[in-house]
Amino acid sequence: MNSHGEVVIVGAGIAGLCCARVLNLAGISTTVFEAGDDVGGRVRTDKLEGFLLDRGFQVLLTSYPEARKIIDMEALGLRMFAHGALIRAEGKFTALHDPFRHPTKFVEAALSSAGTMSDKLKVGSLRSELKALDPSAIWDRPETTTLEALKSRGFSEKIIERFFRPFYGGVFLDRSLQTSSRMFEFTFRMFADGDAAVPDAGMGALARHIHVRLRCNETRLRTPVDRVDANGVNLRTGQRIMARATVVATGQSAAAQLLGLPATRAWCSTTCFYFAAPRPPVDEAILVLDGDNRGPVNHLAVLTNAAKSYAPAGQHLISANVVGQQAMNEEQLLAAVRAQLTEWFGTEVAAWRHLKTYSIAHALPEQPAQSLAEARRPVRLQKGLYICGDHIDQASLNGAMESGRRAAEAVMEDFKL
Repeated sequence: MNSHGEVVIVGAGIAGLCCARVLNLAGISTTVFEAGDDVGGRVRTDKLEGFLLDRGFQVLLTSYPEARKIIDMEALGLRMFAHGALIRAEGKFTALHDPFRHPTKFVEAALSSAGTMSDKLKVGSLRSELKALDPSAIWDRPETTTLEALKSRGFSEKIIERFFRPFYGGVFLDRSLQTSSRMFEFTFRMFADGDAAVPDAGMGALARHIHVRLRCNETRLRTPVDRVDANGVNLRTGQRIMARATVVATGQSAAAQLLGLPATRAWCSTTCFYFAAPRPPVDEAILVLDGDNRGPVNHLAVLTNAAKSYAPAGQHLISANVVGQQAMNEEQLLAAVRAQLTEWFGTEVAAWRHLKTYSIAHALPEQPAQSLAEARRPVRLQKGLYICGDHIDQASLNGAMESGRRAAEAVMEDFKL
């Protein structure tokens, strides 16, 4: 191989950076081409008037097996959310905390109107069952939809509608709960094992954390690629870049276009509204859920309750999130969001200043039942041409990281490195 740019990687998202990391650790140099103006792909953070605005509400699950191998959690300055949720149902709020993680809230959890006592015992039973498994074994378990899996376990309609639908609707961006039960069980296990957290510098810090630790890599931003093959890439400028191996690490739609392949999964979408507020509507770093399914807001979080760095001193940052495509335009949707939140929190919502809206049509690949029948799809298209991304493994940060590692390992195996 040449001493520079032995492997070309298209896309500086989490998957591409993790691929470069594994190759660099093995002494293989990489060149990463990124069409955007920074690394991170869909995991980016913008700065506006002293606020940190993640591009859509996102968290890192600290128990992700792949993240534990790659991320120095302490260096990121992670700030944790509470284990549980505050649920709005029938005109009032009820808290549902995880009593295993918050023992002092055991009585409160037992009395919560989010579900029956039988439901809470079933949650404990499911937790014990999944914690007894190696996380990788979950991908071999029987697969159905999340909704069918919950019903088959005997969970009541009340807890499905008030907790599971809005909570996992936010995780999967799928309130219908048609997402694969394997993905549900994996994320349930991750929540049981670790924390949901954001870095002090915003979720975009994840990509920067990986990027600055690359050893023999050149990253070229604002450099779109028009064609790829096993011997290199053609840049939009017309320049041809030769390489021993090429890894396509873009999102699913861009990868399909570059490779001339069909996009195998549809996309889930979300709209995130950010507000600045003089005081927080809730005092805890906890997810607030729409347990009535009245919408349009599915879940809300006060990010500054977890990480004060997300806002200037004396201000609070609120993220209100809508799941799925909406018939309303942005102005109409914002008015509907304000009306719903005024019903929740009263007239103080009038003092919230709208900062920015992120409408993200391609937020997360859909993961219906049977889509994870093969949880880890082949990363090798042919010798010299590889693919990675969260559409290749499970659609999560963990899946993106894992697919990047697997693509790097396939390169090394093919070229005996």
